[in-house]
Amino acid sequence: MKLRKELWFGFTLMGLIVAASAGMVLSVDEMTNGHYGLLMLALVVVAIMLGFPTAFTLMGMGMIFTFFAYHSDGQTVAGAVTQTLDLMVQRAFSVMGNDVLISIPLFVFMGYLVERANLIEKLFGSLQLAMARVPGSLAVATLFTCAVFATATGIVGAVVTLMGLLALPQMLRAGYDVRIAAGSITAGGCLGILIPPSVMLIVYGATAGVSVVQLYAGAFFPGLMLAGLYVLYVVLLAKLKPGLMPPLSAERRRVPLPPVTEKIAQTVSNVALPALLRALKGRRNADVPVGHIVRQLGIALLPALLFGAVAAGSWHVNTAPPAAQEAIEGLEPMGLGSWSSGSSEPGGLAEPEDAGGLAEPPGSEEPAGGLQEPPGAAGGVQEPSAGGVQEPPGAAASAGNTGANAAERTPPTRGWWIGTAVGAAALLAFYALLTFQRLEIFKMLLASFFPLLVLILSVLGSIVFGLATPTEAAAVGAFGGFLLAVAYRQFNTAMLKESVYLTAKTSAMVCWLFVGSAIFSAAFALLGGQELVENWVMSLNLSKTEFLILSQVIIFILGWPLEWTEIIVIFMPIFIPLLDNFGVDPLFFGLLVALNLQTAFLSPPVAMSAFYLKGVSPPHVTLNQIFAGMIPFMGIQIIAIVLLYQFPGIGLWLPQVLYGN
Repeated sequence: MKLRKELWFGFTLMGLIVAASAGMVLSVDEMTNGHYGLLMLALVVVAIMLGFPTAFTLMGMGMIFTFFAYHSDGQTVAGAVTQTLDLMVQRAFSVMGNDVLISIPLFVFMGYLVERANLIEKLFGSLQLAMARVPGSLAVATLFTCAVFATATGIVGAVVTLMGLLALPQMLRAGYDVRIAAGSITAGGCLGILIPPSVMLIVYGATAGVSVVQLYAGAFFPGLMLAGLYVLYVVLLAKLKPGLMPPLSAERRRVPLPPVTEKIAQTVSNVALPALLRALKGRRNADVPVGHIVRQLGIALLPALLFGAVAAGSWHVNTAPPAAQEAIEGLEPMGLGSWSSGSSEPGGLAEPEDAGGLAEPPGSEEPAGGLQEPPGAAGGVQEPSAGGVQEPPGAAASAGNTGANAAERTPPTRGWWIGTAVGAAALLAFYALLTFQRLEIFKMLLASFFPLLVLILSVLGSIVFGLATPTEAAAVGAFGGFLLAVAYRQFNTAMLKESVYLTAKTSAMVCWLFVGSAIFSAAFALLGGQELVENWVMSLNLSKTEFLILSQVIIFILGWPLEWTEIIVIFMPIFIPLLDNFGVDPLFFGLLVALNLQTAFLSPPVAMSAFYLKGVSPPHVTLNQIFAGMIPFMGIQIIAIVLLYQFPGIGLWLPQVLYGN
């Protein structure tokens, strides 16, 4: 029987692992427990490549080698079995006690509900028309659709499969090269495991002990950067080689207008806003219902209303009086007020029982005086008498006028004027170019793109700005997915039952993976494998840069035979303890790993997204063509990793601004 190329590759890789393990056994004079730990690691990788379930392979190997470790230490068989079972129970309980994991089933449930709301077809159609004049418009629309939908669902297989059914036939009919079409779908579908809210980041945070909130904030801009690099590559390739991605024909770019709107466009003007305003006057609207004109006008004015709201909000923040800002700054350390005063006034904490020691720090007079002082006044050092309160320096009115003085705002800064002017110019350009055809496209986007955008931003915003924990935001997201399914009339009992079943199946898989990983990691540490790896790495005398390159190369190679879940739960517990030795921030390392783990879905021979796409592709699309289309996007991922390493602020700026880390 003739084996396929990917099978040959897999068997060859397994053979190399087995040969390396045998070489290690033969090369050492005496096998220590650490060597047995490395042997266990090699056997787990081979077993997973042979198709054994990952979670139970980790659990089984962990228990076998844990028993071996206890028994080789002089324990009886019964004692070793007891200790092994105790360790298994303790590790499983510690994993299941992690409340961050509750967000996983909720985010997965949100994803399945959004997927079954059938938004993806409307989303792709509207984005395709909106980007019709962009080079490689179908591929660009595919990447945008995949990015938005994958972010909302986080389910790579579902996004790749749906886009394979929807976008691939259209791109092939338009004359697109098979490799470009396949690469755009598979690469875009994988963005959901990087751009928050990502289940992968939750798994990494729980494994590495890193805040999921900070991971979400840090991964936001790297995810957008990677998506932007994908789009830039497609646009440049379409400009340089238009034969690979022919532009859409005029017929496919045509947007049909409703008959009533067509009448306004023909009799008044095709520019939407002035035509609608003029149609409201006189006999021009005799044959057009006023209600229709008002509805279209309301939709057309939505960007102006949004711009006005943003400009007013930014003006309110930008022109806040300095006194109010100082008062806010003074309230920020209230939770640590005594400690702050103690750090600058040692006597304040040395004598807490002395009322006098706490009676006279700046700004903490008796309540009557402290509340009467206007912000910034020097009265804080005066005697708390009525006269001192009524006549602070520089005050021209009584305490009743203090609120009016404090309400005086500062002039807007130059930056606010520049930003507002740029926004106003963009708004004017938008309305100058807003034809009735573009208004119809805008209405399509309102019905498909913006609901998903609002759902994503509400979930992410509540997490990043500290309004909700990831678990609470996931619950809100699941409720939002339910509302979308109801709003688009896709919600029914069968759909709910299927979503709940798939959520339970996926969540059980993730939880068993965590339990298996915890038992495996405990066995690996018990055997001394972690210490052996750490000593080997430290003996190489690597610099920080060399260590990061080595670790990322190893993760990149592991992405060929393994999926991201297996890489995180098996190998991250080995890498994380090494970070302190090289001064690497676990948050920054997690962002590098998150970018690198994209390769787990794009690198042959176990590129799952390729098999998802092949399952719904026409017969003439071969697996080799899909693999060939993935290669340039894998190169872009490497470029993104290099950019993130060279400019760490891409990932660390937002967490530093929001959380001061």
